[in-house]
Amino acid sequence: MKLPRRPLSQALLCALLSLSGLAASAQEGPQLDLPRVQLAAGMYQIDAQVATAPVERQIGLMNRPSMPQQEGMLFVFEVPATQCFWMKNTLLPLTAAFVADDGTVVNLVDMKPQTTDSHCSSKPVRFVLEMNQGWFQKRGFKAGLKLSGPPFEKR
Repeated sequence: MKLPRRPLSQALLCALLSLSGLAASAQEGPQLDLPRVQLAAGMYQIDAQVATAPVERQIGLMNRPSMPQQEGMLFVFEVPATQCFWMKNTLLPLTAAFVADDGTVVNLVDMKPQTTDSHCSSKPVRFVLEMNQGWFQKRGFKAGLKLSGPPFEKR
């Protein structure tokens, strides 16, 4: 009996999706070894881990029991789109800053730990910066704030 053949690209996509799901579910400890970038929010410096690969973005800050106040994670996507995040397996209360290509914060969303509620950008963006909840609020930052640093520089 001859089985129907799937195009190679579809088969490859299915395999990659399966592997990325397995990697995220197999992740036991926090993801601490990602590259870092220095960002600025006005006079405040942010030391951000950079998650660019799909599996890195999927794992994000899961299983991390604490994070210094000046640290965060910058999620970088290939193209602007409505980005949505949840907090499954995430132990820390976080605020997501959805950021346009020029570094302007489009919207901020507080997220409760260990929930699967969806938190989305109000416009298509390529960047999302997660910080400890309250970091932006304590500094008086709202939508319209402009972040600076290498990811937001014109190329």
